[in-house]
Amino acid sequence: MRRRSFIAGSLAALAFPQTLFAQNAVYDPAPQLVEIKNQYQTGQMLILPRSHYLYLVTAPGEAMRYGVGVGKAGLEFTGTATISVKKEWPTWRPTDEMIEREPNTYARFVGNTDAQPGGPQNPLGARALYLFQNGRDTYFRIHGTTQPNSIGRSVSNGCIRMINDHVKDLYERVPIGTIVTVL
Repeated sequence: MRRRSFIAGSLAALAFPQTLFAQNAVYDPAPQLVEIKNQYQTGQMLILPRSHYLYLVTAPGEAMRYGVGVGKAGLEFTGTATISVKKEWPTWRPTDEMIEREPNTYARFVGNTDAQPGGPQNPLGARALYLFQNGRDTYFRIHGTTQPNSIGRSVSNGCIRMINDHVKDLYERVPIGTIVTVL
């Protein structure tokens, strides 16, 4: 176990004691109201990639928990960002790094500036929340997915994936300016 993994896991366990007992529980991606420590501000969003959950603090000591899919090893986003843009049925284009890693998968995007229009077949799904740091786009998103079986797994190119109905719910709950911390 790497030091970073140990520290992040320890912080997650302290912040969310119910995750200590999750090993015997069945993973449930459905949104549910859960208890958290009072130290988190209402409106703050926390993402625990190792447990595959996103928490939106709804009141002192209370949060809405959603199941998520996260980035595969080496592609994860960590740190704090701000939701600076929100889009319904967003367009999508793989990043240059994605094209470089998987040129066969993204061959139709090589050598052009094409983007896939929004809609049910778009990999970003029904909604996208764009994460920025210091006013700059991180190219990481919290978004819906066309692959609901990826929820609860570490398989994305770094973004946080949600079931489309769940990301629609979250989209309505969070304003531009929401602080997101990924542990």
